[in-house]
Amino acid sequence: MAPPTKSGPRFDTFIQVPKVRVIDDEGENLGVMFTREAMEQANEKGLNLVEVSPNADPPVCKYLDVGKYRFEAQKKANAARKTQKTQDIKEVKMRPNIDTHDYDVKMRNVNKFINQGDKVKVTLRFRGREMAHQHLGMDLLKRVQEDVAEIAKIEAYPRLEGRQMLMVLSPK
Repeated sequence: MAPPTKSGPRFDTFIQVPKVRVIDDEGENLGVMFTREAMEQANEKGLNLVEVSPNADPPVCKYLDVGKYRFEAQKKANAARKTQKTQDIKEVKMRPNIDTHDYDVKMRNVNKFINQGDKVKVTLRFRGREMAHQHLGMDLLKRVQEDVAEIAKIEAYPRLEGRQMLMVLSPK
């Protein structure tokens, strides 16, 4: 018989190996036995022989109800997907001649984003003749770097792209 096209563990007749290590429905290790013999014992108990560890030598199989096993695995995968945190990139835009209060507000946002586990892209925008004073922008980004040194590390050091200077921070 051909292997199953469905995803999930192999069970009963889909198990191709001649011998398997068997664990019964109570968790007792029954040892290595022929696949056909193990399948018959599982059927006597009204259960299926399910391959739980196919890469072992010999593969480990268990007496289980396949439908219930798949349902439990699906539930576990959904719970893991629900609790995982994706890391976003938040952007904070500044100007080279930013006022101290405005700077403090922006830094409060940077701290909040980093504490939430997100990366922060600090963008410094130059307009007109400000391009002649790029050292002011670099000084400002160094100040940002020093202010968040204990909670964040620099992922991308300050670099100039056209009329803006970028720096990316990520949580430690």
